[in-house]
Amino acid sequence: MEKKLNFLEQRILKDGIVKEGNVLRVDSFLNHQLDVELLEEIGKEFYKRFKSEKITKVLTVEASGIAIACFVAQKFKVPVVFAKKSKSINLSDDVYSAEVESFTHKTKNTVVVTRKYISKNDRVLVIDDFLANGAALQGLISILNQAGATVAGIGIAIEKGFQPGGQFIRNLGYHLESLAIVESMEVEPKKINFRK
Repeated sequence: MEKKLNFLEQRILKDGIVKEGNVLRVDSFLNHQLDVELLEEIGKEFYKRFKSEKITKVLTVEASGIAIACFVAQKFKVPVVFAKKSKSINLSDDVYSAEVESFTHKTKNTVVVTRKYISKNDRVLVIDDFLANGAALQGLISILNQAGATVAGIGIAIEKGFQPGGQFIRNLGYHLESLAIVESMEVEPKKINFRK
């Protein structure tokens, strides 16, 4: 039986661009130019999936996770905290930090969150646009562990199911929900297959 595609899978098929090296570009609607109606739907969907978790904060990493996190946090009526990739002079020295590697940018960054924004009393929903190898998520989980906060759930817009990140994070026992899981992609002719 054919799986009915959800709203995000349909949009990826319509406007996503597959590039060599397992790159899926969704910058026309998700992480450069933003379709706010789509983001609103994403926010509603993550609220539906995690509403029983008593979320107190939403955590993401700059920059492309911020817009999604804001729409999610709006549904939960909680603040968004985003891990900064560089330490600026107006940031306190009192921070949690973790090193993360970006699959897309092929760079390593130390990300930081000021300690006063995450505490041991927080139940945090981690949100990001993509999950490939899971390095960014591992960094955010490390920051939450340093704070003694609870990882109440992880919401990912697009997971690359053919890369190890999703399975790794699930094997650690976290409640991970991805709205679209890409099983395989081909450049020419463009073909994107989603997990059933």
